[in-house]
Amino acid sequence: MPQIQSPLPGTFYNRANPESEPFKKTGDTVSATDTIGLIEVMKTFIEIKADVEGVFVEYAAKDGDPVAAGQVLAELEG
Repeated sequence: MPQIQSPLPGTFYNRANPESEPFKKTGDTVSATDTIGLIEVMKTFIEIKADVEGVFVEYAAKDGDPVAAGQVLAELEG
């Protein structure tokens, strides 16, 4: 099962803003260039790209959770 990991520590967000839908939902097709979330570091938001292809299963990190570098953010079916 492919996993998308955080490239850096910060706060993870699975949507662009609190009123938006999550970037991905269960069953969505994911391409390598798709944004799956954002990491906030010192008030700067960095887009997290999938870098793998597959079908979205679930977010392993919750919206607003602090995450560490290398932590799994989302899981896909290959």
